[in-house]
Amino acid sequence: MKTLVLTCMFCCSLLDLFAQEDIKSSGLYYKISVAATLTNNEEYTIGNNEGHTFIEVNGLFLNNSLGYQFDGRSSIDVNIEYDYYLRQELNFLPVHLGFNYNILDFDDVLFIRGGYGKFIKAGESFEKGTMYKVGIGYRAFDENFKNSWLIGLDFNRKRFGYKQQEKLSSVSLFLEFMVF
Repeated sequence: MKTLVLTCMFCCSLLDLFAQEDIKSSGLYYKISVAATLTNNEEYTIGNNEGHTFIEVNGLFLNNSLGYQFDGRSSIDVNIEYDYYLRQELNFLPVHLGFNYNILDFDDVLFIRGGYGKFIKAGESFEKGTMYKVGIGYRAFDENFKNSWLIGLDFNRKRFGYKQQEKLSSVSLFLEFMVF
């Protein structure tokens, strides 16, 4: 009987220990992202009646990330992304390694990030080459400080084509959801 009581007390103390919600500051995370590059519309004129806008979307990016956060400030992730540029009709499938660092770490976070990777040649319509990106953003947490939304700007540079002589640079606006 004494053993049963001690076992019950031990199990209750473990349940209480696991029920506490501490702020998670390290571990694995998953992130999904959508981004768009914007450009000016060369056909836009002031006072037009044709429905043209001055700013147009030129590229759409969809990114999946799996990463590891080392502490409250730094993390590293592996990304697979699909990039499509509308005007140029170019497709890219970059796989890249990214590094994130929190500059200001209060309730919400201001961060910088960078990444470098290669394009996967997934078919005739996909380009082969390399890319890098640098960015800055803002991260807002949910009430449990586990999941978060990220918004910011990335500068992307892609090199592709014959001996990677073609270059494409763009600035994209991203929105991400991170599950921690």
